[in-house]
Order: sequence, then structure tokens, then C-alpha cells
Amino acid sequence: MAQDLVKELDEKLARFQQLEAQMADPAIAGDAARAGAIHREYGRLAKVATKWQQYRKFTGQIKEIRALIAAEPEAEMRAFYQSELESMQMARLELWTELRRLTAGGEMADANSLIMEIRAGTGGEEAALFARDLFDMYTKYATKKGWKTEPINISPTERAGFREATFSVEGQGAYQELQFESGGHRVQRVPETEAQGRIHTSAATVAVLPEPTEVEIDIRTEDLQVDTMRSGGPGGQHQNKTESGVRITHLPTGIVVNCRDEKSQHKNRAKAMRVLRSRLYEQKIAKEQSQRADQRRNQIGSGDRSDRIRTYNFPQNRLTDHRIGLTLYNLDQIIAGDMDEVVDAILKAANGDELPPPE
Repeated sequence: MAQDLVKELDEKLARFQQLEAQMADPAIAGDAARAGAIHREYGRLAKVATKWQQYRKFTGQIKEIRALIAAEPEAEMRAFYQSELESMQMARLELWTELRRLTAGGEMADANSLIMEIRAGTGGEEAALFARDLFDMYTKYATKKGWKTEPINISPTERAGFREATFSVEGQGAYQELQFESGGHRVQRVPETEAQGRIHTSAATVAVLPEPTEVEIDIRTEDLQVDTMRSGGPGGQHQNKTESGVRITHLPTGIVVNCRDEKSQHKNRAKAMRVLRSRLYEQKIAKEQSQRADQRRNQIGSGDRSDRIRTYNFPQNRLTDHRIGLTLYNLDQIIAGDMDEVVDAILKAANGDELPPPE
């Protein structure tokens, strides 16, 4: 409902103004850690809050112009005011569209860094090959958008599939565009090893996690159990003889993160901590997500890995997104990284384009 979004925007603006006042407080300025946290939250809220301020300003001016039109006896002046009114209404509508986009994914919708996890599901080796296809699709899309990707943990199979793949994506608008990729992905195709040409169905799961800063998620050393292991990858003397791989267990939550991609134990630990921090942050914002769950589930699903969100049918060259009823017959292009049509349709649904601008 538009009223719910207005309430949310009013709350963000009030918090933004509160932070603005705190930033001018000398007592807070002297506390580096607190000041840093306030500046980061202020920066995250700035785009939404300033646009909402402008929207409210336009709304007030529109009311004034309507009053002028109603009181103006001269037709020429009424036409002038009407032209001004239409221009301002158009500008306000554009602001409303942008505000819906910015609020579609919650507090981190405008984040520029995320961690994506892809895991092979049912289907054995074919599922692992599909997980590899999804990894290639997302990394190619990221390259097309000018985003930076970095592998964190890759577990390959003998036939070049992926049991799981964890990687980061960094760039302007990255989380905004990829946030709704979380869920179950299903593939229908004829495996290369299938002699009789039968279509097999396999699956993989995707999770998209906004990447917070170290200050936003404080992890205590005493809450961690760190174990070393042999490094993974295709093999080689260094990987077989050194225990550069790292497994980190967060004892309070039981979350376990593995990283074996780098030859350096220090680098593997740093990457594993990034993943752990993102998973803990996901739990931290669960309350906000649950508050938005009904609206979001109606539009684009809950985002849980158990949700089957999409089917990739290779014999028909068809992609179907079950959440919004989207069917496209250019799967070959999409799987090669041309995801714009899919992403745009999902964002349009998530933004609630049916919501009229409030007065």
C-alpha cells in the first residue's frame, strides 16, 4: 500500500534528520567509532531522505499551483499555471518511481557490494554443471555492467561443474539489481551423457547477501573456532602439502564458512570472514525483511532458497520466472549474461509500479 511506503519514507527522513543533528554534536564528533557509524548510516539514508524531502516540497508546490488556477480569472494565466502544474507533476512522478526503486529491497537496497552463493542441488553432476552455468551467467552480467567480481570459495567437480561457488560482486547498483536472484533455480535439458536424448531436471540454489562493513557487524574473536585444512582446487604440490584452507565456525550461531581458493592462509581467512560477516548481517536485518515479507512475497517471492523462482528450459530456449509470470524465449542470450530484460521485469514488479504517487 502507498500509505505503508509513505510511513516508511517518513521514518527514514526523521532518522536522517536525527543523524544530521547528531553529526553536529561535539561530544559525538570526539568519539571516532560512534561518529563513523553515524556517518555511514547517514550516507545510506541520504539518497532516499533527500528525494523524499524533494517529493514533499513538490507536493506542497502542486497544491499552491492548483489553488492559483482555481482563483485565476484570466484564461492566459490559467494556461501558464496549468503548464507549470503538469511539469511539476511529471517531476514528482519520476521521484516517486525512483523512491519505489530505492526502497524495494530494504535498508541495503542501495548497497554496492554483495556476496553471492551458488550451490548444486538435486541432479548429481548435471546439477553441478548447472551451478557452473549460473556462476558464468552472473559473472558475465557483472562484467557487462562494469562491476568487479572476485571468487571466494569454489568447489569444482571432475567434470568442471561446481558443487558450490561463493564470490563477491562490487559496483554501482549491484545489490539493487541482483537482490532478487535468491531462491531455487531449476534446469531442464538433455545431459551430454544421455544417449537416448531424454530431458533431465536438475536444480541449484542461489543466495544474495549484502556485504556490510566491519563496524556494522562486530565479531568477537572468542566467538570463533578457526580450523585449517588442505587447500582445494585442481591440485598441485603446494595445495597438497600445505594447510592453507580455512574453516571458521561462529560458535553462537553455528554458522560455518569454508575458504580454500587462495594459497595464503591469511587471504583465505580474510575471505571467509567476509562471508561470515554477510551471513550474520543477513540475520541482523531479518526483522526488517519479515516486516516486508507479505508485500514482497506477493510481488517477487520471499527470497528463501527453498522458493523455486525460475526454470531454464534449454530444449525450448525458454526461461520462466514463476514469481511474476515472465516467460522469455532467448535463454541462450540470458545464460550468456544478457540478463537486463529479466532483471528489469523483476525490479518493476518489486517496485510496486501499481502504486500511485501519494498526495
